[in-house]
Amino acid sequence: MGGILLLEDGRSFAGEAFGARGTRVGEVVFNTAMTGYQEVLTDPSYREQIVTMTTPHIGNYGVNDEDDESAMVHVAGFVVRKLSRRPSNFRATGGLDTWLRKAGVPGLQGIDTRALVRHIRDKGAMKAVVSTDGTSREELLQLLKAWPGMEGRALANEVSRTASKVTHYPDNPRLRVTLVDGGAKRNIGRLLAQAGCAVREVPLSASAEEWMTDADLIFFSNGPGDPAALPEVIEQIKAVVGKKPLAGICLGHQLLALALGAGTYKLPFGHRGANHPVRDELTGKVEITSQNHGFCVDRDSLEQTGGEVTHTHLNDGTVAGFRHTGLKVAAVQFHPEASPGPHDSAHLVLERFLELAT
Repeated sequence: MGGILLLEDGRSFAGEAFGARGTRVGEVVFNTAMTGYQEVLTDPSYREQIVTMTTPHIGNYGVNDEDDESAMVHVAGFVVRKLSRRPSNFRATGGLDTWLRKAGVPGLQGIDTRALVRHIRDKGAMKAVVSTDGTSREELLQLLKAWPGMEGRALANEVSRTASKVTHYPDNPRLRVTLVDGGAKRNIGRLLAQAGCAVREVPLSASAEEWMTDADLIFFSNGPGDPAALPEVIEQIKAVVGKKPLAGICLGHQLLALALGAGTYKLPFGHRGANHPVRDELTGKVEITSQNHGFCVDRDSLEQTGGEVTHTHLNDGTVAGFRHTGLKVAAVQFHPEASPGPHDSAHLVLERFLELAT
C-alpha cells in the first residue's frame, strides 16, 4: 500500500507504507546516526516529530526488548529510504515493521530521503503529515493547518513521570541524585547507578522542595518541546539555584540556562544524530557526540549571567555546554548517556557532573 509525506510548504514525497496504517502530524526532522533507530524511536525527546533517517538501510538488526529508552514509541512517524524486511541479529526479538504496527506509528519507505533532507536543510524543519491510510490531500492540508507546531509547546509535561520513584539504590551509594524527569532516557539512570549513585526520579511538575529532599545533586533530564514554554519549572529551578548542585542534559541544559537568566532560540533544522563534533573548551579535546534538539541557548545572554561556555558545537559554533562555578551548575546540550553511542563524553556524567556534589 502506498503512503505520502506532505510538508507545509506543499512539497510531497510518495512511498510505500509500513508500520501502522494511519495519519499523523508532526515536525519533520532528520537524524544522521548510522545505528540506534530503536533508541531514537523510543526517545521521549522526539515527541510529535516525524523522523527521517539519512542512512539508507534501516531495520537490518531488527528490534529487541532491551534497547528501548522509554516505555513506548514517541515519534509521530518514521521515514526511511529502504526498510530491511529480514532482520538478522542474534539479539533481535522481532522486526521494525511489526514493532511499529503494534505501537500505532505509521512508516514510509522508498522515498528519496536525500532530497528530503536537503529540502529540510534549505528550508528548515517544518510541519508535515505522514499518511498511510488513503486520507485525501485536502484533509491532510487541513490537519497541517490545525497543528500548532513546536514553538511554545510544553511537551515535556506529557512525557514526564507522574509519581516519584527510587529506581536505583546500590549498597553504600556514593551520592544521592534526584533525576527530574522531563522525558528522561533510561540510560541516564543506568550511568548514574554505574557510578555508584542512588537515583530517585521525580516528575517535572514536582516542587523545588521535593527535588531537594534527600539529594546531593539535582539532575535535569532531556525532553521534548520548547523550554521557554515551561515557566513554572523555570521558577522552581530558580528556587534551588545555589542551594544544591545542579546538572542537566539537553532540555535540562536549556532550562538551567533560562533559570539563570539566559535566552533560548529555535534552530533552523536542529541537531540530530550520533556524529556531532563538540570541543570541550576546558580541555581542548574534541568529542563526537549524540544530539537531538531543536532549541539552543543564546551565547551572549548566557555569558551575561556569569555562565561560562564549556562546550562548542564545531559545525555551527552554537553553545553545547556551560557551567557556573559559583552556583555549582553544569550542563550540556548533547547526550553523554547516548545509547548505543558514541561514548566519548560519558565521562561527563560519570565524573564531571558528580564532582559538583563532592
